Amino acid sequence: MRGVTHREPDDLPVVAPDRWFRVTEVGDGVTLVEEPHGGELLAANIWHVRGRDRDLVVDSGLGVVALRESLPWLFENDPVLVLSHAHLDHMGGAHEFADCRVHAAEVDEVRRPGPASLRTATLLDLLGLADDPAWALPDVALTALPHAGFDLDAYGLRGVPAARPLEEGDVVDLGDRTVTVLSLPGHTPGSLALLDGSGALFSGDVLYEGGLIDSCHGADVAAYRRTMERLLRPDLLGRDVTRVLPGHGRVLPPADAREIAAGYLASTRP
Repeated sequence: MRGVTHREPDDLPVVAPDRWFRVTEVGDGVTLVEEPHGGELLAANIWHVRGRDRDLVVDSGLGVVALRESLPWLFENDPVLVLSHAHLDHMGGAHEFADCRVHAAEVDEVRRPGPASLRTATLLDLLGLADDPAWALPDVALTALPHAGFDLDAYGLRGVPAARPLEEGDVVDLGDRTVTVLSLPGHTPGSLALLDGSGALFSGDVLYEGGLIDSCHGADVAAYRRTMERLLRPDLLGRDVTRVLPGHGRVLPPADAREIAAGYLASTRP
C-alpha cells in the first residue's frame, strides 16, 4: 500500500441517519440507493426493484445505518434480498431481511461472517489487499459518521443464519417480472449477477466503471477472464442487456460495459 493518510473520526462530519442514503429513480420500477459516505472503497449501490407480488433488493450496504429505519419503503412489499457477493459493503444490512439469498459458494460467509473493519489498514488486510500499491486512502474508510460518538471499532457484520443458496439459472419471481441468476466468478468465488426480463443486468462487483478488483482474497483472474468472455457473447451484452446496474458507480449502457469487459481481457493474461 502506498500509504494511508491520517484522519481522526472526530474530524468527520456527522450526517443524520435520514440523510445517510441518496435515492434516485432510474426508470422501469428500479430505484438506486447510494451510500456515498462509505468513501472511495466502500460506497456501494443498493438496488430496489418493484414487483407486483413482492419486491427485489440487490445488496444491502454497510449496515452502518439501519435500512428499515431510514428507508422503510424497502420493506413494504415482502422483499427478497439478493446479495451479489459477501463483501461488507454489500451485505452489511442483510440481517434486516427475512428472505436473504446469495450464491451457494458464499452462503456460509453470510450465515457466519468473519471480522470486518472501517479502519482502512485493517480492512485492506482482511480483504487481502494490504500489499496492493494501488490503495492510498485515509485511515478511516468513512467520510462521515451517522451520529456523534459513533464507535468505528464496534462495527461488525451480523450473520443471517437463514440465508438461502443460489445457483446459476435460479429465478426470483416478483409476480409481474422475473430475474435470473448468472454465476460470474472472478472478483469472488460466488459473485453473481441478476438479469431482469426488462434487460437490466444487476452486475454487483463483476463489472462497474473504475478499477476492477481481482487481487482480493478469493479472487481468481482466470475465472474473471472467463466471466468477461461470457459477458461479451452476443446474447448477453450484445442482445439481452439494455443497461447494466452495477455495485458501484453509474448505470452503464451496454457499449460501455462491453468496453470495460474487453479492457479487462486486454489488461490481463490468460
